[in-house]
Amino acid sequence: METDVTLRARLTAAFLAVVLGPVLLGAVFVGIAVATVSDQRAAERLSAGRDNLHAALAVTCQRLRLAAETAALLGESADAAQTAVGRGLARAVEVVRTDGSVQAAAGSAPARPWADCGAPTTSSAYAAISASVDVLDTTGRRVGRAYAVEPVDSTLLGWLGAASGVRVTSLAEGAQPTAEDRAIVALARELVPDATGTTDGGRLVRRIDPGAGQPLALAVSVPEPDVQGLYAVLVAVVVCAGLVAISVAWWLARSTTQPLTELAQAVERVADGDLGARVPVRSQDEVGRLGRTFNRMTREMQGYVQALTASRDQLRGQLGVLGDTLAGTHDLDRILQVILQTATAATGAQAGIVLMADQAGVELRGQVSEGLSGIDVGELRLAMGEGLLGTVAASGEPLRGRVDRDGPMLTTGEPRCVTYVAVPIAAPTAGPTTGLEPATERPPAARGVLALYDRHGFDEFDDADLVTLRTFAGQAAVAVDNVRVHEEAQRLSLTDPLTGLSNYRYLRESLRREVERASRFGRDLAVLALDLDHFKEVNDGYGHAAGDAVLAEFARRLRAEIREVDFAFRQGGEEFVVLLPETDESGAATLAERLGVAVRRTPVLVVSAGGNPAPRRVPVTVSIGIAVFPHHGATGAAVLEAADDALYAAKAAGRDTYRLAVAGPTPAGGSKASAEVTPGAPKAAQPPRQSRGG
Repeated sequence: METDVTLRARLTAAFLAVVLGPVLLGAVFVGIAVATVSDQRAAERLSAGRDNLHAALAVTCQRLRLAAETAALLGESADAAQTAVGRGLARAVEVVRTDGSVQAAAGSAPARPWADCGAPTTSSAYAAISASVDVLDTTGRRVGRAYAVEPVDSTLLGWLGAASGVRVTSLAEGAQPTAEDRAIVALARELVPDATGTTDGGRLVRRIDPGAGQPLALAVSVPEPDVQGLYAVLVAVVVCAGLVAISVAWWLARSTTQPLTELAQAVERVADGDLGARVPVRSQDEVGRLGRTFNRMTREMQGYVQALTASRDQLRGQLGVLGDTLAGTHDLDRILQVILQTATAATGAQAGIVLMADQAGVELRGQVSEGLSGIDVGELRLAMGEGLLGTVAASGEPLRGRVDRDGPMLTTGEPRCVTYVAVPIAAPTAGPTTGLEPATERPPAARGVLALYDRHGFDEFDDADLVTLRTFAGQAAVAVDNVRVHEEAQRLSLTDPLTGLSNYRYLRESLRREVERASRFGRDLAVLALDLDHFKEVNDGYGHAAGDAVLAEFARRLRAEIREVDFAFRQGGEEFVVLLPETDESGAATLAERLGVAVRRTPVLVVSAGGNPAPRRVPVTVSIGIAVFPHHGATGAAVLEAADDALYAAKAAGRDTYRLAVAGPTPAGGSKASAEVTPGAPKAAQPPRQSRGG
């Protein structure tokens, strides 16, 4: 079963294990090392004491030999022996003749046997150490032997111990050792030479047997090192270290876990939705760094959430504007601008552009832009397949990525960018698309391109942005289609389907607009009223199909003769009207004459309705009436009526000619009294308006 152990407890245990473990092991190692070193040092003291003892015995033997030599030189004099003893060279001196009698003696010598300095002692029972030399007469003959003796007693052993730095104990039989010496002697006699042992009293003992220069059987000893006190110190140190370690571990665990506890509480607050949660930072270590990072994360997260909220509200507002725009206007530029603004807000792009294909589908033209500087979007032209935008339009495939990594190369006129996402604006499809389908599943043709550049934050656009932009491109396609349908419907409502000219409805609107414009800027506006001559005979003789062909051909010739700024209208039947902005009477007359020539010069080729399949040439002429604003009327209707009256005058003049309206007030009947006759044209009275006919 798992137990819940706090992080503080785990850190404390880990710290104690890390700290106290080595301390305990170190204490054990120190104790072992101290004991070993103490034993080694004791052994070294014994070895040094042994060497010093050899030296002290050598000195003793030299001293005894010197006393013996002195007594041998003065063998007949008792004073010589006494002198040697008195000077401390020996405890006793004897001169013995060859026959065994004592010639001279001084001091008190113990009973034999004595250990001889000159040779190792073979007997284990001796009471003294001695040195001897031969006594010679004047002839060099040996006459006796002089002995210098030093008893092996506590005095000699004490001096040897002082000289060697160890306690020296005699192993000779018959010695009277103390109780402590008896333990030493008993242990030493059990040891092999130069071996070491320990008595029950705690002394290290080494046995030294007689040898060259060392005639005595001795034991040297030193006290066994006392490490108990050191062990007590070690235990005290370990206990103190443990207490300190526990205190430090508790402090470290607390100082480490408290920020983590505060951090955990702050994380819980963030998880509950409180993005304003912060943790106090009290240090510069890793925990403090973690706290600073958490605070920065929550600040940035709070900023991101606020930005997302603002972006959501902005996107919601943009979508509302987009919906209102789509529902309330057919202004294509306005619709595309709102779609582009909404797309940039939804994806976080810094800039964007919309280009639409021309009618021929070979060139892209700038329509609207957002966030681009230094580019006149209205002047932007790109060939299909050229650069990034031309590639998207030509292939019908969306693209996203980085220019320096993914290409394609930007052309001179394209906006500069680092990252991009571009989708084609295609014709509306039967169902929704995501923008990620294979190219074979999308229509290849594109009406335009919607492109966004350089997302805020220097991030690249992702698939989600591509899907979003594809959705807006679909809306743009629908909007373009709706606008074009509306424009086509509007065009059809203002256009005569047979001739392709504007109809009477658009005539009234255009006449009003051009009159206002001419009045505002003080310019002339010429109005031409045209009527085909004998058109009823064409219908009756060749059929209505032939009449329609004549009307269509006349409209074609009419368009070919007027300027681009001029307006041509079919008023009804075979009647037509032309508006000539900024044109005076002379210019209008010139155009009227040119139109008459263009119509008269070439008969119209028609097919008869009588069953004859061979085409026939039908001569056609036109009568024209001219009026100029403001000379022939103060309003559009007045000028048109004046031109109509001039047309009556042209009809009355024999047709295939033109007449200029007479300046002056309009009669109460609504028509002018007369019209000026074109030079070279005969004057004739005007027929009644209703008898205009062919």
